[in-house]
Amino acid sequence: MAELQLAVIDVKPGAAMESQSGLQLLRPRIYGAFRAPPGPEKVAAIVMHPTSNFMGHYLIGPLAERGICCMGLNSRYVGNDTVLLMERAIQDLGAGVQYLRAAGYEKVFLVGNSGGAALSAFYQAQAENLTATHLPDGDPTHLHPDDLPPVNGIALCAAHLGRTRLMRDWIDPSVTDEHDPLSVDPELDMYDPRHRMPYDRGFLARFSAAQQARLDRIEQWCVDRLALLRSTPGAPRDQAFIVYRTHADPRCVDLSLDANDRLPGSVWGDARQVNYSANAMGRTTSLTAFLSQWSSRSQADGPTNLARTTCPKLLLTYTGDQSTFPSTRDAWMAAGGARIRNVDIVGGNHYLAGQPELIPQAADAIAEFAHAL
Repeated sequence: MAELQLAVIDVKPGAAMESQSGLQLLRPRIYGAFRAPPGPEKVAAIVMHPTSNFMGHYLIGPLAERGICCMGLNSRYVGNDTVLLMERAIQDLGAGVQYLRAAGYEKVFLVGNSGGAALSAFYQAQAENLTATHLPDGDPTHLHPDDLPPVNGIALCAAHLGRTRLMRDWIDPSVTDEHDPLSVDPELDMYDPRHRMPYDRGFLARFSAAQQARLDRIEQWCVDRLALLRSTPGAPRDQAFIVYRTHADPRCVDLSLDANDRLPGSVWGDARQVNYSANAMGRTTSLTAFLSQWSSRSQADGPTNLARTTCPKLLLTYTGDQSTFPSTRDAWMAAGGARIRNVDIVGGNHYLAGQPELIPQAADAIAEFAHAL
């Protein structure tokens, strides 16, 4: 197998104090790991997530064995999405595409895995037609078309629809005090044993409406707080805050909802424990990061952006996934239209963890797609 190589890529500066590292702020860089297989075919992939470390991604080796250079690329926000701006993350992804093009790869495509799916769709939509000239808070993005060279295709696997939709589906509506992680309205608590499974349709309707109401309150507070900060002389332009209990999707425990081959629970273990944990999805964020990632104002919705792209697309549905479902597949397929096809990886969980026999199936499907680009 080809030797694993390290890519060190300089990127444009971002927001003030987006890192605690002075070195990173003075010379912002991102890092990737890749295998460059020998041979005449010059096809390369990038697998990238907004914040997860993908330098050890399970597809890097298998795709190299199939003649495809696969780079697991990290954004500048790796391991910490507190101040993450999706508009800056696609700029980092563009730097990775430029790196591979400069290395001589004639065809470059994106592997949008998990939260990287919406990132990939956002990237290509902006690469084909740059509209994200401003952040949701109103500041300019300073993105330029040269920052975002278009790719030749997008392969999605275990693909979330985007952070704004995840927060909509996962936020716990039973929180009664945003400053108290233990505050709870039992009438809206999906983990309260009084709400038996399968959940009553009336409860699910109230639950969903309350989820939206809580998310709307937080979003409006962010908008109002930013307006106050930016109208107050000497005040900072942003601030951090905590969003308690962001893992309350009824599908985690009621397997009759959006049924697939999944086991009960969360991709991170017991769903209730994750919901109350100190570190979970969107737990610590800033006002601007919340608007960019988690709010209805986000420009990074997956299907919306995928529908704006014209390149070929592939969707791999992991049918045992605990966080993507048949409705997720349907949303991607509707957005992709005639230029997308689906391949089921039967029984696959979100990470293909403990399922080494399924990784070659995923790699084969992606390689077939790539060689046809």
